[in-house]
Amino acid sequence: MNNKMNFTCDLETGICGDASEEGIQLIDFNQPEKTVDVYYVTDPICSHCWALEPVLRRFKEQNSPYFNFHVVMGGLLEKWGDGPVDPANGIFKPADVAPHWREVGELSRMPIDGTVMIENPVQSSYPPSRVFKVIQKHHGDDKAYEFLRRARENLFIFNQNISETTVLVKIVDGLGINGEKIVQEAESETGQQLLNEDFALARKLGIRGFPSIVIVNEDNQGVKIVGARTLETYIEGLKQVVPDEVRPKETKSLSKLLKKEKLLFAKEIEVMYDLQQEEVKDFVEKVLTSSEYETNEILGERYLIAKE
Repeated sequence: MNNKMNFTCDLETGICGDASEEGIQLIDFNQPEKTVDVYYVTDPICSHCWALEPVLRRFKEQNSPYFNFHVVMGGLLEKWGDGPVDPANGIFKPADVAPHWREVGELSRMPIDGTVMIENPVQSSYPPSRVFKVIQKHHGDDKAYEFLRRARENLFIFNQNISETTVLVKIVDGLGINGEKIVQEAESETGQQLLNEDFALARKLGIRGFPSIVIVNEDNQGVKIVGARTLETYIEGLKQVVPDEVRPKETKSLSKLLKKEKLLFAKEIEVMYDLQQEEVKDFVEKVLTSSEYETNEILGERYLIAKE
């Protein structure tokens, strides 16, 4: 006989429905004490940081009980000058960025259009970095991190110049907070002071490139991982500084993840749920209803957008 009473109301969404997928779960209330700090040193226009998104999300999602996560703005581009900005990658002027970004996108499968750097180039990464810091000050780490993701989407996918005030205001408004007020403070002396604090911390951590992850325990011992690496690399780094056995927790459902993130690329779903590229389409159709998402594509890569 089917159990007609097997229903539950979701605390996050307020929606009631079938609880069969939850079942009987083993709960461990002995959560590890967070004695480790993870510093993610980054920049809003860092292409390799965009490439790291799938791995970093899973690392955070599964191992967050073990550490406090801190995002640090590193200051990749103050302004374009007469000399090279990144001679190792052949970047001397804004237009040189576009092919480099496109290559990073193709290799990582986190696509980057890059046309903006030819038609309306970002002149500095400091404006969005200052906005990040002001949001963090008034609305906390999670909302600031959400802004960072939306800023990168606008830059890398939708070719928006995120150093422009109007673009920043629109992005912040989309977070449900007053964009004009936030950006105005970011453009003041206060905004730069907050950003300078991050620059000082990045120097203290010995950072010279992005992305960089520094994992430090309560004895002030740790590891530094430079560049976009594999999930296994970050887990191994965490194991070296966590005193107890590291046991990654189970990832949340794609339905909950998409509601939180709003936009996910196929590559991000592959990494989060251990899927092959060709398995993503069937997986999505199996675990999501058509009312939860719509699909789109850019540069040959599919992505999901959460429906309101």
